[in-house]
Amino acid sequence: MGVAMRNASFSPNIKDRLDMSTAIMDGEGRLVAQAEHIPVHLGSMSIGVKNLLTHIADDSFEDGDVLATNDPYISGTHLNDVMMISPVFFNGKVEGYVASKAHYVDIGGTVPGSLSASATEIYQEGMILAPIHFCREWEPDKEVLTMLTSNVRTPDFARGDSLAQVAALRTGVSGLSELFAKYGRGVTDAWSLSLDYVEAYTRNLLSSRASGEYRASDLLELEDRDVQLFVTLKLRGDELEVDFSGSDRQVEAPINAVFGVTVSATSYALKAALDPELPFNYGFLRPVHIYAPLGSILNPERPAPVSAGNVETSQRVADVVLRALASFIELPAASQGTMNNIMLGGSNWAFYETIGGGTGGRPDSDGVDGVQVNMTNTLNTPVETIEATYPLRVVSYELRENSGGRGLHRGGNGIIREILLLKETTVTVVGDRRRHGPWGLKGGEPGQTSYYSLVTKDDEIILGSKQSVKAKAGSILRIFTPGGGGYGALPDAWKHSLQADSP
Repeated sequence: MGVAMRNASFSPNIKDRLDMSTAIMDGEGRLVAQAEHIPVHLGSMSIGVKNLLTHIADDSFEDGDVLATNDPYISGTHLNDVMMISPVFFNGKVEGYVASKAHYVDIGGTVPGSLSASATEIYQEGMILAPIHFCREWEPDKEVLTMLTSNVRTPDFARGDSLAQVAALRTGVSGLSELFAKYGRGVTDAWSLSLDYVEAYTRNLLSSRASGEYRASDLLELEDRDVQLFVTLKLRGDELEVDFSGSDRQVEAPINAVFGVTVSATSYALKAALDPELPFNYGFLRPVHIYAPLGSILNPERPAPVSAGNVETSQRVADVVLRALASFIELPAASQGTMNNIMLGGSNWAFYETIGGGTGGRPDSDGVDGVQVNMTNTLNTPVETIEATYPLRVVSYELRENSGGRGLHRGGNGIIREILLLKETTVTVVGDRRRHGPWGLKGGEPGQTSYYSLVTKDDEIILGSKQSVKAKAGSILRIFTPGGGGYGALPDAWKHSLQADSP
């Protein structure tokens, strides 16, 4: 399914960056299997599919139907992510669903790329596609497709990527139909066994750890203040409660994260820490209970804006859960903790990019330099693609030396990416870790903070971590991403040596 969507897609965001995900659900909308795609998409897929099914009557399903929505309060991420699902029939009954999510490079709203840095309500973030039949008998509804393409700055990309999603679903339905034809009800029996297996696997992992309560906090940045995330892990035998009570209330800024994002980031952190080889499906969530107070930054009420919650707050949820887990599991220091979202565009074009950084120093080795971390798992857009598709020229792309936090094992280095704007451009940056560097562990030092600026022929304008500006042709956008935190205290002899060698 994922290969079909990649191959059929139009936008560099899908074809090159692979900012999309696919999955298979059972008849109740529970995640059975997922491709190796985006953690923040995949962890929210069960929530999104279950929510979507409540808006569509069961008897309205027919073979070849495609249902679509991008409403974050239903689909579980943000407006740029369009979710589509199709039913899988066997003997005239819906036995499962195939699902896909794709990040559209533009979905309307106040800025090209649609991740507004200053939105105070969701209606400023783009077009909301309420649950709707996108296809009947695999044929797209022309009126729905026209509505979609008429409300975005990149209609050709939206049209092509939406049809690529349909291709992915059709691939999934075809493959599952063959399995049902061969094995009949044995397919759904196998799904049930898979969920039970992952549940038992997870319970075994949890029961092998000492029961107790473990707490951690971390910060997200707004221009005028910090927003706190707080978590308590309550481990009781083979059950784990993850409680985000104490986190700040929702804000009139786009960093609110719908509950699907909170579940995604929590699930990711737990899986990564407990056992990276753990198969993942809905069985994982049976012994893991996640709670975030309604109206909080991690479970907001409509119409709170949420575009950056999916990309930035998800990273901080992973950070704070991993920090709590580090109380009883040996883990690396904090990674860069931001996706460094860059949106460039004008009235009829939009470019979107997330830029990697450093991972945290590890108990037995240094962190990794210049990679996408935690909740993103996308690729970079190749320089050749950027320059062939957009009025942009990449003038620098390199590691940011010495940006990892010092320690017995240093944090990984961040990235420097500098882009020359060949025409007047709206520049939007949505990042974080601008004031507070990624934390170190066991005496390791924090990684360097992010740095964003716009260089004109007369000046260098320093940008905040969440800001939009109009830039003239000839300006250069400079992105310096954070390094990871260091792990372990430096021996005194090393400190003296490093001080002597510093400029």
